[in-house]
Amino acid sequence: MSTVANTVAQAFALAARQHGQRPFVGLLPETAAIYGVPAGEIAYADAQAQIERLRQAYAAAGYGHGHRVGLQLENRPAFFLHWFALNGLGVSVVPINADLRSAELEYLVAHSEIALAIAPAARHAVLRAAAQVTGRALQVMGADDAPPTAPFTAPLASAPIGVRTECALLYTSGTTGQPKGCILHNRYFLQAGAWYAGIGGLARLHVGVERMLTPLPLVHMNAMAYSTMAMVLTGGCLILLDRFHPSSWWASVRESRATVVHYLGVMPAMLMKAAAGAQDLQHAVRFGFGAGVDRSLHAPFERRFGFPLLEAWAMTETGAGAVVIANHEPRLTGSSCFGREGHDVQVRLVADSGAEPAVDEPGEMLVRHAGDDPRDGFFAGYLKDEAATAEAWADGWFHTGDIVRRGADGQLHFIDRRKNVIRRSGENISAVEVESVLLQHPGVKAAAVAAVPDAIRGDEVLACIVPVMPLADGAARSVLATELVAWCLARLAYFKAPGHVAFVEALPLTASQKVQRGELKTLAAAMLGQPGCVDTQSLKRRPT
Repeated sequence: MSTVANTVAQAFALAARQHGQRPFVGLLPETAAIYGVPAGEIAYADAQAQIERLRQAYAAAGYGHGHRVGLQLENRPAFFLHWFALNGLGVSVVPINADLRSAELEYLVAHSEIALAIAPAARHAVLRAAAQVTGRALQVMGADDAPPTAPFTAPLASAPIGVRTECALLYTSGTTGQPKGCILHNRYFLQAGAWYAGIGGLARLHVGVERMLTPLPLVHMNAMAYSTMAMVLTGGCLILLDRFHPSSWWASVRESRATVVHYLGVMPAMLMKAAAGAQDLQHAVRFGFGAGVDRSLHAPFERRFGFPLLEAWAMTETGAGAVVIANHEPRLTGSSCFGREGHDVQVRLVADSGAEPAVDEPGEMLVRHAGDDPRDGFFAGYLKDEAATAEAWADGWFHTGDIVRRGADGQLHFIDRRKNVIRRSGENISAVEVESVLLQHPGVKAAAVAAVPDAIRGDEVLACIVPVMPLADGAARSVLATELVAWCLARLAYFKAPGHVAFVEALPLTASQKVQRGELKTLAAAMLGQPGCVDTQSLKRRPT
């Protein structure tokens, strides 16, 4: 066997040969019970034996290079076994969010042209129905079933398999429109793991000892590329949760003996709302890896729980070709700082005027990989959408759509997505900034902010709020809405406070718990003027 991996399957085979009986993946009893599968750990060598049996079964059934197979297995260990087995044959996997409904599945099945879907039995009917609507020939099986015969011949059966072979088709979250299919080669995943394994600093990974706990879904690049491949390349153990459970999070951290945890910004905010206790420091975690922590909670969280939250920036499209992380001091906690680009990444900021912004002035972040190939480590392109790929790479730079500022020390600070910026009376308002303040109010369980039309100001700020306790009537809604505006006025410029506060039962979220901005905009427009929405514009007064 070669000592250099050109595919994800080869990388895992090398890890299995080196790490043998060390644990590769683990499930705690809580997650195992939810999935109805055994709890415990699977060693590298045992996983490789199962992968090889699956690979042979898939090959015998006619699956091969150029086929795509959907994996609707959530965070079950079976996801990896089927992924690596199929990868060894040149088959690309398409992770399918278990929360997708009929219209969404119909789009994915037709757009990706998957030949097979692997899912729990309860989901087979809806997958078959989606395929029938689209006229696709789709086989469906369970994780423990024998593979059915491939419905058509492998399109690239005679082509070699290597680093540029499609490994996965990962759909963007579709927060502002129809999801795009990002074509990801083997190199994308291998480079993501190598980047994480080698960045060092506060994020140093030790070979053969790390235990990484993640509640993030395997349909998301963070868990599928960074977490998984970092553990494979360092012989660590990946402990999977079905999702983030605030009430049992610290019990899971302790039971798993986690040394690294992955997080999303909403998680620290929820954990900080629980009462402090003696067990807050009783864990083995050295660092957290994530993005979007509320800047006002960043330092308090680290003091209370005793480990750094390392803020990072990347996108599905950029992979490890252009990733930035604040893994060295000073990290400037409390400032939305995500570090400074490394030697292998180039960053350019562009103001609305097209010029380079001044120090601490905002601009859209453009990125590319340094060296001969500016797209090295990035996605290969959007499936069936060359125009969108070309637009994203206009002028040789990848246009991220993120608004960022650079300080005098060279550190980068995240402001917001360009599409989330609300333009009110000539002022630019970051939805994320307003949301972070609202989330600190004790009566708020979840919050999201969107623009709604205003005849005088252009846009006005509407806050969709999920309250901690149900509100009995309009009077209760009015009282809490007034409190929330006062809360914001004490912490933000007056124009950033909500002009409307709408109370809802839930926010539209993606699988990775990000707000679906397109659906939020529709929800905000529908709530305007309704009984559940309180007009608070009269409370927004410029200070005298």
